[in-house]
Amino acid sequence: MFYWLLKRIFVGPILRMLFRPWTRGLENIPESGGAIIAGNHLSFLDSIFVPLVAPRPVVYLAKKDYFTGRGVKGMLTRWFFKLTNQLPMDRSGGSASEASLHSGLKVLQSGNLLGIYPEGTRSPDGRLYRGRTGVARLVLEAGVPVVPVALIGTDKVQPQGRKVPRLRRVGVVFGKAMDFSKYAGLQQERFLLRSITDEIMYEILRLSGQEYVDSYASTVKTRLLSAKKLTAEIEAGEPES
Repeated sequence: MFYWLLKRIFVGPILRMLFRPWTRGLENIPESGGAIIAGNHLSFLDSIFVPLVAPRPVVYLAKKDYFTGRGVKGMLTRWFFKLTNQLPMDRSGGSASEASLHSGLKVLQSGNLLGIYPEGTRSPDGRLYRGRTGVARLVLEAGVPVVPVALIGTDKVQPQGRKVPRLRRVGVVFGKAMDFSKYAGLQQERFLLRSITDEIMYEILRLSGQEYVDSYASTVKTRLLSAKKLTAEIEAGEPES
């Protein structure tokens, strides 16, 4: 109930007025039943604009850190994410990530839309990075279609590190639903999972027009942070370890 109040009365109209989002392919979202909305990830705002324009509620798996902050800011952030249908996603791997994927599976089995970023994290430079195979596992285990989506321009509205968004238009493009039901029961086949994931990423690439990088975004981010730290140490005159 509160989700629809936010979208239709309190927050949604303001966001539409400020950012004037344009859309294509809304008819590709199934009218009922579970489905995965798999998209590129350019900005914190991506998880806001997709649900804003979609005709049905979209539940997102969001970074666990958004639910564990302290103080007033942490409380408000946690409150916002819970009220906008977002679930905590643990990216540390192992059993923690497995539990997060199980939460997503329950969303799909309940006949709802689940939003996923196959890249696993925001792009560090606006390019599209290699997808992680968790999306393919969910597709096969839940037996649901995948609707690829491309966010256009959200990285210009709020680049990483910028707290106050810029006022400019954004686009949300939904592709045709992808059906992988012929592979049902094969979710343990590692090469199949990679193939399905790559096929999904190709559709996102085609819709977004981004440059593709065959590396994980998290790996590139770690490399950039290490280079930045080393540069800072050199500038400060500290010896290399």
